[in-house]
Amino acid sequence: MAEIKDPENTILMELKDGTVIIELLPDIAPGHCDRMKELARSGQYDNVAFHRVIDGFMAQTGDVANGNMENDFNIRAAGTGGSDLPNLKAEFSRIPHDRGSIGAARSQNPDSANSQFFINFKDNSFLNGQYTVYGRVINGMEHVDAITRGEPPASPDRMISVKVAADVDA
Repeated sequence: MAEIKDPENTILMELKDGTVIIELLPDIAPGHCDRMKELARSGQYDNVAFHRVIDGFMAQTGDVANGNMENDFNIRAAGTGGSDLPNLKAEFSRIPHDRGSIGAARSQNPDSANSQFFINFKDNSFLNGQYTVYGRVINGMEHVDAITRGEPPASPDRMISVKVAADVDA
């Protein structure tokens, strides 16, 4: 297991096959990192579906308004919402969208990211400088690789739980 250097800026995402450890990049994208931690701490990411999973590209999740598979779930609505918090300003950087990087999903408006994010399956350099990168998978990428594919998947996988490592008892 990868060493957790900064528990306050590390996310533990429980998937069906195991735990994915995500190292956040607060020096690069502080607003996006704070949002992910806020939604994780309030439990809003728990049970949220991976609603758009494209083989060889990325797995997208995080629609806390419409993606919770425990609350009147409709896969067609998943991906259309965010949280009740305001949208985030883009925090573009030179950090590449490479395998395992976490990017902020958004509409055409660069300042429209909210709660949704994606994990890159491979190097997707065409996204560089257009979507905010704010984290990276440091352990458990094999569990991300096992997420059910589809746009949307017929039987989607979910984030079982998402926690900030600093809040988890050792």
